[in-house]
Amino acid sequence: MVRQFTALYKKIGKQYIGWIEEIPGANSQGRTIKEVKENLKEAILLVLEANKIVNEEIKGKVIREPLSICLE
Repeated sequence: MVRQFTALYKKIGKQYIGWIEEIPGANSQGRTIKEVKENLKEAILLVLEANKIVNEEIKGKVIREPLSICLE
């Protein structure tokens, strides 16, 4: 499955920082935007995997269901 996110980049000195607008905690840095972009892909996967592990630990104690929204 392919999902699309919004990456933001900012140059600070000789480096770039980047973060994913939709996922708090998914951020990175690098010497080039290309490097930050690759690091962000890994950061997204790590954050999503960590969330999955945490949510598995509370399985059975919560109600879980899909939620759809329409963005305009």
